[in-house]
Amino acid sequence: MSVSLFRYVPLSVHGMLEVLFAPVIMAAPLVLGMSPAATVVGFLIGAILLGLSLSLIDRSVVPLTAHAEFDYVLALFAVVAGVAIGIATGDVAATIFLVGVGVAQTALTASTRFSVPRGA
Repeated sequence: MSVSLFRYVPLSVHGMLEVLFAPVIMAAPLVLGMSPAATVVGFLIGAILLGLSLSLIDRSVVPLTAHAEFDYVLALFAVVAGVAIGIATGDVAATIFLVGVGVAQTALTASTRFSVPRGA
């Protein structure tokens, strides 16, 4: 069984989901009343995610392999920051939120077909 069988999310859907959820990630810590550290980290993750998703419009800016690697690094950062904020501030909601963001980003990236159809 090939790993490519699990890559069923088209690149266009990947980019659309990132564009839609980046503002949600930026606003959620404020709306949910999380700690200032979680708010800063959430805004930072959302802004970087939005920039990455917009880089998919012109694929010559960031190669697709680099985009995938940046997605994984951003996911790892979200998980590590979530755990660190939980330990430092005791903000359990922020930990759950940020770790959830990291896990969701990893799942999206792992299930995305990072290829473009010929002629597109």
